[in-house]
Amino acid sequence: MEELNDNLVRVNIFGQEYTVKSKADRAYVIQVANYVNNKMEEVDNALHSVQSPLKVAILAAMNITDELFSCQQEKNEIVSSVEEKAEFLIEIIDDNLKE
Repeated sequence: MEELNDNLVRVNIFGQEYTVKSKADRAYVIQVANYVNNKMEEVDNALHSVQSPLKVAILAAMNITDELFSCQQEKNEIVSSVEEKAEFLIEIIDDNLKE
């Protein structure tokens, strides 16, 4: 994978070469491409028969989306828990200041 210029990075995903234009850092673009490639290879290896690259890509996208949604849900639960604890602590402080 090589850098073409400041905004273009050449990557290889599932045997296909792509030129990606991005404002993100070159290393980050390569990391993302490698992640997608690994997910596609995982899906391909898990299938019992040869599948089209499109089907592999769709199933990999579903897996990546599931990971994203799970992380978002976990983050929301953590934020909610922190907010509840903060409100509880504020109540304790307010009660102590009134005394």
